[in-house]
Amino acid sequence: MSQYPNTDLVILAGGQARRMQGKNKLLQQFDHEMQLLKIYHQFCDEVAKIWVNSHQDCIVYQEIIAEIACFSDDQAGFLGPLMGMKSAWAHVTTDYILFIPCDITFIPKDVLSKMHQALLEAENSQAVFISINEQNLYPFCLLKRDSLATLEKHLANEQLSIRKCFDDLNPKVVKYENPISFHSINSEQELRLYREELHIFSGSNSI
Repeated sequence: MSQYPNTDLVILAGGQARRMQGKNKLLQQFDHEMQLLKIYHQFCDEVAKIWVNSHQDCIVYQEIIAEIACFSDDQAGFLGPLMGMKSAWAHVTTDYILFIPCDITFIPKDVLSKMHQALLEAENSQAVFISINEQNLYPFCLLKRDSLATLEKHLANEQLSIRKCFDDLNPKVVKYENPISFHSINSEQELRLYREELHIFSGSNSI
């Protein structure tokens, strides 16, 4: 474990994936490895426990990785990642959670330590998210437990925007650059274009 407070990882996989014909994106292989395994292998030695926020396939996840834990949203209706984040705090015992979208393609190797450093340098901040090529990826974030009250307030007011919620958390951002354009996959077309880019860049050894 690294020199930062105990942190759990929550993979946000509670969506309907309608533009992916309902496929469970966490069980898909976008590139070199199934998404579940790619995320697990990146963080298994860096976090205290790994969770999946999902309404389906918990048994499948645990058949692949026995120690994976699962929970569903507190409220039904596919209300988006903000509900998954709020629901997580009823299960996680650490005071920090790293949230990551199930369809992420680029995971910086030093991301968790950099996020903790950003929070350490900004005592009034309750959240830090990443930006790749100037594109903000709000669901890829590190939250303090103190953020829960703000999450609950926004959800109670039916305000489901992560960006607007984070505006109330004095967020910090950790910036990265990457040659690949698609950093999350939301449709079959995006997946096709992502794989085309991978093929181009792997041929030129740029990634």
